[in-house]
Amino acid sequence: MATITATAPRSGLPGFLKHPATGKLLLLAVAAAVLVPLANARWASGSWPHALTVDLTEPLGKASDWVIDNRDSHPLFLYFFGYVSNAVVLSVRAVYLVLLAAGWAGVTAAAALVAWRVAGVRLALGTGAAFLACGLLGMWIPTMQTLALMVVAVLASVVLGVLLGLAAGLSDRTYRALRPVLDTMQVFPAYAYLLPVVLVFGMGVPAAVLATVVYAAPPMARLTALGLRGADAGVMEAVESLGTTARQRLLTARIPLARKELLLGLNQTIMMALSMAVIASVIGAAGLGDRVYQALASVDVGAALAAGIPIVLLAVVLDRVTGAAGTVTSAGPTGDGLGEPKSRWTGWAYAAVVAVAVAVAGRLTGRLDWPEAWLVNIAEPVNRAVDWMTDHLYSGVPYVGGTADWAGHFTTWVLDPMRDGLQWLPWWSVLLIVAALAWLIGTWRTALTAVLAMAAIGVLGVWGPSLDTLSQVLAAVAVTLVLGFATGIAAARSERCERVLRPFLDVFQTMPQFVYLIPVVALFGVGRAPAVAAAVVYALPAVVRITTQGLRQVDPAAMESSRSMGATGWQQLRQVQLPLARPALLLALNQGVVLVLAVVIIGGLVGGGALGYDVVFGLAQGDLATGLVAGAAIVCLGLMLDRVTQPTDRRTKKGA
Repeated sequence: MATITATAPRSGLPGFLKHPATGKLLLLAVAAAVLVPLANARWASGSWPHALTVDLTEPLGKASDWVIDNRDSHPLFLYFFGYVSNAVVLSVRAVYLVLLAAGWAGVTAAAALVAWRVAGVRLALGTGAAFLACGLLGMWIPTMQTLALMVVAVLASVVLGVLLGLAAGLSDRTYRALRPVLDTMQVFPAYAYLLPVVLVFGMGVPAAVLATVVYAAPPMARLTALGLRGADAGVMEAVESLGTTARQRLLTARIPLARKELLLGLNQTIMMALSMAVIASVIGAAGLGDRVYQALASVDVGAALAAGIPIVLLAVVLDRVTGAAGTVTSAGPTGDGLGEPKSRWTGWAYAAVVAVAVAVAGRLTGRLDWPEAWLVNIAEPVNRAVDWMTDHLYSGVPYVGGTADWAGHFTTWVLDPMRDGLQWLPWWSVLLIVAALAWLIGTWRTALTAVLAMAAIGVLGVWGPSLDTLSQVLAAVAVTLVLGFATGIAAARSERCERVLRPFLDVFQTMPQFVYLIPVVALFGVGRAPAVAAAVVYALPAVVRITTQGLRQVDPAAMESSRSMGATGWQQLRQVQLPLARPALLLALNQGVVLVLAVVIIGGLVGGGALGYDVVFGLAQGDLATGLVAGAAIVCLGLMLDRVTQPTDRRTKKGA
């Protein structure tokens, strides 16, 4: 009788009403029923009301004019920014002269010996081959120019990142204050903040280095803070019980415990700095990026590839070396298998002596410059291959049509309907949809942040272009996820497939966007479709890697249990692996969105239009207002999409 009484009230309640999402949607519907008629009565138009916009053209224009008028006379520029600029120029020049003085043999030997001491013979041989390939492609001098700029930019990024990370890792208040700043630095398009940097420092190396520092420092700061905040509590209590001071605890416990995160931060900082090499060339930085940018201007795929390959080789080598350094460090003092610390230092001394000897020998024999007889010209055969592809694939392919037809159909059937549909929706309905999606997977704070980010776009007066950009992002993310999940599943189920894919993923992830933008334009023409194609190529490797890793990390016991019950491979994937890998798949979705959004600016160069075009136009014309407003709108789009696509443990806790 007691059991019947306890269950009777629940039997009359439909199942869908018991779901927490139903209550959220009902509450949102009640709020919409009250607020929408009021908004519609006050602002009848479906587009964003002009009365709710703020025009920043005049104040930003005045700020730009003030900087230009006072750049050569104001004490702030003469005695602060001027000294910073001179310090950057002298540092880059000093590193460049050292590299030139060592010669190609000395630099190659030094790089190979460092790789040998860190990771062994195999990586040392790969590193030496990578530097020799830079010379064979005729890119030795541009490679040294890029390397000199990289050394200074990475050092400055590491110093700034460590200082910010220390502050955030040791203080909760500072961590909360710095988090939105780091988010903005990382999401804000590089093109958008190139303009204020150029206004202050002018065209050239200082602006390129400082723009790179702004872009590359956040990963170092984040991972430093993560390592310090995640220090083992037991170890910290033991150290504190010994009566140590806060400074001693930091130097003897927190920093050593966070060594792995610090090296990972260095790795990510190097990768981010290299990805800025081409973009920095737009504002006067010499080196490989400048060669790629010049090739883009002349639509020379071969020259772009010849300059892009050394960037990829540098990225792969530095990634492997810093990754191996992190593994060795985490293994302990003798984790590298080279014996006691004393013998390790002796090994480094021998390596330094050999590198100096090779450099001196090259100088004495007059072999500092790369020999012209050792050059390999790949530009002509690559251009012939591209011409053949353009002639045979661009149009006229039987049955399937050419790439130009694909681009046209994709624009007509996908991009145009998505853009027109988003722009047709009333502005308040877009905010409601954003609120519903963000609240369903998060909390009311998540929904409020997403709605405020979307509303800020309207306030900035770029509602229409932002929806155009959003349609391109959604289309690119959809294609990326379909291809990425399918490829990631195949790689997770076959180690051979993963080994085959790895070098291709490395190349696509490290190749500058400008390089593969040229063949994309050659095959698909100019417009929004090639912009989407470039975004897919850029975002696909990260989605594939995260999906593969997530599926491989599924609990083996669960897989074995399902296998013992007679489940087929497809059933295991659908009923076990995919549900258990849900956090990784959501992270893949989030990273796909972020990376696609990062290529929006590049798409503006090839007819993508919308916010990307506004940012590029602002930089080209020196229009601070247009460039910064469009950049801020892209940041708001990124913030909104992040909240809509990436729930966290905090958001999904019961009662949130």
